[in-house]
Amino acid sequence: MRGFGSDMGIDLGTANVIVYVKGRGIVLQEPSVVAIDKQSGKVIAVGSEARRMLGRTPGNIVAIRPLKEGVIADYDVTEKMLRYFIQKAGGKRLLFKPRVMVCIPSGVTGVEERAVRQATLEGGARQAYLMEEPVAAALGAGIDISEPSGSMIVDIGGGTTDVAVLSLGGMVCSRSIRVGGDKFDDAIVRYIKKEFNLMIGERTGEEIKVEVASAVPQEGTNRSIEIRGRDLISGLPRSLTVSTDQIYEAIKDPLEAVISAVREVLEETPPELGSDIVNKGIVITGGGALLHGMDTLISKETGLPSFIAEDPLNCVAIGTGRALGMLNRMPNQKVKKIFKKIS
Repeated sequence: MRGFGSDMGIDLGTANVIVYVKGRGIVLQEPSVVAIDKQSGKVIAVGSEARRMLGRTPGNIVAIRPLKEGVIADYDVTEKMLRYFIQKAGGKRLLFKPRVMVCIPSGVTGVEERAVRQATLEGGARQAYLMEEPVAAALGAGIDISEPSGSMIVDIGGGTTDVAVLSLGGMVCSRSIRVGGDKFDDAIVRYIKKEFNLMIGERTGEEIKVEVASAVPQEGTNRSIEIRGRDLISGLPRSLTVSTDQIYEAIKDPLEAVISAVREVLEETPPELGSDIVNKGIVITGGGALLHGMDTLISKETGLPSFIAEDPLNCVAIGTGRALGMLNRMPNQKVKKIFKKIS
């Protein structure tokens, strides 16, 4: 049914947009970046092509990320980005507008919800549904959230971390903090600037995180990476080698914020559901789950078994796809409880 308004699930992330099309699976995964001509307002590039322009554009072209900390920071650009991705995922022969399920962090305000709704509808959706990220992440990780049994999910995205305990199809208690992969990158950039008087860009900060960062101190496996930046004293380009231990020091604060959110949710969890979590463990999803040692850190700090979902980066998008499949099979009242129809 390609091109005939297939249902779509969209993980509208701060760092990446991932699109799931019913019957085809994940069809698109690209950075949430748009390059725009400042004078005309014309979109020059979207996604991977635009990301390559970050920090490298001439004066009249600006490469921007329209989502900050899980919410829309630039409405017009987000709408253009969504339109591009919906059309690209649907193919050139898209005859009918699709139904679209979009994920939002669990702590967003009503105003932020309406901004996502409007951008999705203006971007080409026939009907739009909102779904909170922890619920989608749990579905994508293969957790049966309809059972009267507690399950705990920690979804560490680019802009936010969502922690929730789920039971009977809904969230019993949750926390959403505006700390995610971007905050780790920022912490690394600030550390390199403060400790070594070297200015690096956000792309280099992300590269360091991916290559050598660890959520726990390393013993005997201290990796290193050579980076280049601008010396703040001489103003000239300079190279520097940084190690895992140094980067661990850089990211300790955002890691502590994540652990604090996990602890707060566990403290609020009813005892019966808490015993379920002791048996099942904590499931970690999102791009932040790929940070080396994240499961070890959460296990160490909570005393509970923790493990990374099978496909952590795509869990939310896969969950939206599974949710779309549930729409036609569930009673209307149950649909309203789990999803918010916004058109």
